[in-house]
Amino acid sequence: MQHRGTDLILAKKLLTEGKLVAIPTETVYGLAANGLDETAVAGIFSAKNRPTFDPLILHVASIEQAQSLCTDWPEMADKLACAFWPGPLTLILPKANHVPDLTTSGQPTVGIRMPNNKLTLELLSTLPFPLAAPSANPFGYVSPTKAQHVADQLGDRIDYILDDGDCSVGIESTIIAIENGAPKVLRLGGLSLERISDVLGVPVLENLNQNSNPQAPGQLDQHYSPRCKLISLSTMQVADIDPSVSIIYFSKQEAQRGSDYNSSDGSDYYLSDGSHYYLSDSGDTNQAASNLFSTLRRLDQDNQKIAYFEWAPDEGLGRAINDRLQRAAFQP
Repeated sequence: MQHRGTDLILAKKLLTEGKLVAIPTETVYGLAANGLDETAVAGIFSAKNRPTFDPLILHVASIEQAQSLCTDWPEMADKLACAFWPGPLTLILPKANHVPDLTTSGQPTVGIRMPNNKLTLELLSTLPFPLAAPSANPFGYVSPTKAQHVADQLGDRIDYILDDGDCSVGIESTIIAIENGAPKVLRLGGLSLERISDVLGVPVLENLNQNSNPQAPGQLDQHYSPRCKLISLSTMQVADIDPSVSIIYFSKQEAQRGSDYNSSDGSDYYLSDGSHYYLSDSGDTNQAASNLFSTLRRLDQDNQKIAYFEWAPDEGLGRAINDRLQRAAFQP
């Protein structure tokens, strides 16, 4: 079992040596290595069994450090960084020559963000390099929102887990590219498009799926998937489903399952009747996003084989939740 704790000195030492360290962020736990060291970056792809065509995001401690990693810093990037960093926003910009091609999967652009986690920001501020850090889980599986998720899935492949409890947002960052002066979302995430549009004063275009040559993480049709088969739930199906079948409801209140529910182990997702799961208690999208990945993992822990799920409202963070559910349920 690998070491786990809050030792920033040890984390810095290991990362400087080219080792792998899991780091907490407000979105999910990341599997971090020196993003400018190709050998260290190769270790990320190997540990996750991640295909090298899927680019990584560089995590930085400041806007100045972000600017050093790209050849262009447009006004829109500055507006967004000033408004939302640190926070769940990744910017796609033309990469500087010293950023390895392996980090960007051969793309001429690089994804950069400043995570909103005090422990990780403190670590980043002590390092002379950015951290490449995709989610700390086997490629294609549910993203980790707790240190224990990382320990369970990657075991001895990681040299250290920097543990800062549960992730507050619980869903990956929103990824925005700025092309020809226009903002384009490549991945829905923990920052709503409405807030981005409000800051920029223009609508955000969409380009969410690129299977053959993804420009950013999270663009593959199948991703974030538990072993349990997921099937979207329609109103017409509800009456026909056996009561013992697992169902993920967006809102406990809307599902009208009564008030006698709780989590059997004190965690943040809500269970009822042994097989019904609730992402939120009253339809709050922030709570639902925070609980989504833990709930998907719980399906596998409970040995569920098939689970039906209810879509979130298709607005704000609900769109990002639905994006993850759609990819998790995708059957090639």
